Amino acid sequence: MNNLANKQKNLNNLIEKLSNLSKSYSHEPATSDKLIKERDNFLNEKKKLEIRHDELLREQKYLKNKITDLEHELNKKSETQEKFSKEIDELSQETEELVEEIDKWQI
Repeated sequence: MNNLANKQKNLNNLIEKLSNLSKSYSHEPATSDKLIKERDNFLNEKKKLEIRHDELLREQKYLKNKITDLEHELNKKSETQEKFSKEIDELSQETEELVEEIDKWQI
């Protein structure tokens, strides 16, 4: 993020310098127009990058929420599976005890 802030600061400085340059020096109209167009191009590029950055932040937030939801669902399923396995083990133990009891009665 720091890198992005530095780039934004540098871009703003460059735009300001271009604006000041066209005001402080006397240039041919073509040179002045060229500087203004270049400044406008930088401003447009900055705007596009800011929009893309906002889109990426929204997408990151959505994906982060989706991951959290999936983790909760996975935890829930794991708990259910553990509970089911425990019940199966208990039933298996009861079955073994019943078989032993039946064997005792058959003797």
